Amino acid sequence: MKTLAELKAIRDRMQSQVNLRAEDHNHIRVVVGMATCGIAAGARPVLNTLAQEVQTRGLTDKVSVTQTGCIGLCQYEPIVEVMEPGKEKVTYVKMNPDKALEVVERHLIGGHPVEKYTMGATGMK
Repeated sequence: MKTLAELKAIRDRMQSQVNLRAEDHNHIRVVVGMATCGIAAGARPVLNTLAQEVQTRGLTDKVSVTQTGCIGLCQYEPIVEVMEPGKEKVTYVKMNPDKALEVVERHLIGGHPVEKYTMGATGMK
C-alpha cells in the first residue's frame, strides 16, 4: 500500500504528463478510451506513449491528452479520438504505441490524419 505522500507524488507526476486543460477550446484534445475493454486491449501503453511524446516534443501548450471511460466500440479498442477546434473529430481504432507515435508525428504535428488507422478505414462510418 502506498502512503498518501507517494500517491500525491504519482498524481503530480502524471498531471505533468497528461495535460488536463481539456476545457481550453484552442487546444487539440486527444482522448484515449480507458474502460476495462480498452485497458484489456492495450490502451494504457497507448495513453502513456501519447502523453510522453506530447511532453517530449513540447506540444503541451497546444495539445491536451486525457482519458475517458467507455467509448462504446469495444471491438475496436484501443480507441483514440483527436478533436481539433473547428474540425471534425478523428477516431483512431486498434491503436498501439507505434501507431500512436505516427499519429503524433503526422496528425498532431503535421496536420494530416493517418487515414489507415481511422474508423472510416475499418469499413464503418
